Amino acid sequence: MRKTLILFALFIGTLSINAQTKEELEAQKKEKQAEADAAQKEANALQAQIDALPGWRVGAFGVIGGSLSNFNNWYSQGAPNNSSGNIGITFNGYANLIQEKYFWRNSLTTNLNWVKLDNKDTDLDDDSFNPTTDVFNLSSLYGRNITDKLAASALMEYRTTLLDNFNDPGYLDVGVGFTWTPVKDLIVVVHPLNYNFVFADNDAVFESSLGAKIVADYTRQIGAINFKTNLSAFQSYKSSDLSNWTWTNSFSYTLWKMIGVGFDFGLRSNKQEALNYALGQFDPMAVPAEEVPTFDNVDNDLQTYYTLGLSYKF
Repeated sequence: MRKTLILFALFIGTLSINAQTKEELEAQKKEKQAEADAAQKEANALQAQIDALPGWRVGAFGVIGGSLSNFNNWYSQGAPNNSSGNIGITFNGYANLIQEKYFWRNSLTTNLNWVKLDNKDTDLDDDSFNPTTDVFNLSSLYGRNITDKLAASALMEYRTTLLDNFNDPGYLDVGVGFTWTPVKDLIVVVHPLNYNFVFADNDAVFESSLGAKIVADYTRQIGAINFKTNLSAFQSYKSSDLSNWTWTNSFSYTLWKMIGVGFDFGLRSNKQEALNYALGQFDPMAVPAEEVPTFDNVDNDLQTYYTLGLSYKF
């Protein structure tokens, strides 16, 4: 009986010590967390002062996605012997010079994707990686400050494809107007005087024209998250058939060191590109001449793409 009481007392004492130790550890953790929060707040304030200083701001982040597969004698599928693959690369970079009286903002966005599907039982198919998603956008914006949020500005923006049909079409916007920066990371460009140069082999479809240019760009990093959204629109004064817009979005979340996950998607509307594609698919021997694609009857479907994969923070 005495031994039992002694063991019971030791057990109660151990529980008491453990409970006391847990409470002390939680109190210490709370104290350290408060110190860390205060230090982070001071660090954020210092970073804000650094960001406000004149000079260059340079940064980049990207997404790499891919998969490879190989099948041999996998009879449950239509092509039992095949190899396939998908590779996607996205890069977003910027170099901005911010001064007291003026700014010069430069950005580059690319999204490239290749796909391969090789049926090893036939020599008639293509066994190479072929480009699918193909986006290239380079812009340069210069502005002279009128107020702390409004500036007179000039923009040059070039858009094309790199892997297939380079500069066919290619778009070069050159214009002047105003740039509004309501908050630190948001840039809104409104240029009522802009000329949209279009480079293409098919002059009957693609045409340059004068119009208005609107660009909205928001690029920001919050902790381990990087994201960028960009809307670039051109409204032709000559005809709405010559207008176009592109909206691209990039997200990257760092999981370990410089590696994380990323997601990109884009939307585009361009009637000139839709008509050029429809004419390329048109067979005059199979379709009546009165059904030849034109700006009036072509289906200008919304263009979309997305890329999901590993990301690397440059």
